[in-house]
Amino acid sequence: MAKAKHVSETPATRMLKKLGIAYTEHTYEYVEHGGAKESARQLGFDLHQIAKTLIMEDEGARPLVVVMHGDREVSTKNLARQIGAKRVEPCKPEVAQRHSGYMVGGTSPFGTRRKMPVWVEAGLLEFERIYLNGGRRGYLIGIAPGALVQALGAQPVEVALEK
Repeated sequence: MAKAKHVSETPATRMLKKLGIAYTEHTYEYVEHGGAKESARQLGFDLHQIAKTLIMEDEGARPLVVVMHGDREVSTKNLARQIGAKRVEPCKPEVAQRHSGYMVGGTSPFGTRRKMPVWVEAGLLEFERIYLNGGRRGYLIGIAPGALVQALGAQPVEVALEK
C-alpha cells in the first residue's frame, strides 16, 4: 500500500476545509491512462469504491459533472433521459479542463472553476467512504459520499454500465 503524504492544497481541498468537510489524503504514482484502476491497484482500494469525475455536456454544450464508480462506464443515453436532456456526451479533454480548471486525470468535483450541476451514481452513496480525485494527478481524497450532496447538491442517478 502506498504511503500517504500531504499534498499542497488544491481548489478541492480548500473548498472542503472551508465547508468543514473531513477528508483523508491518499497519494499514488500517477500513470498516464491508468485511471481509477491504477490508483485502486497502488492504494489497495476496492475499484468499485473509487469514484471517477467526468465532465460531460448536454446538447446545448452546457457542462455537467458525473461521479461514477471506477469500474463502470456511464450510459449517456440513460443519463440524458434521467436529467431531461436530449443527449449527453463526454467533453473533449481541453474543454473539460476549461470548465473544471483541472487537468484530465486530476479532476475533482469539488472546487471546479465553473459551477456545474453534479450527478452521482446512486450506488456510490451507499458506501461509508469513497475515494475520488482531490484536484491533482496521483492524489485521491477519502470522503463520506454524502459530502457530494451536502457541498455540491449532487443528484443521484442510475446510469452505470458494466465495463
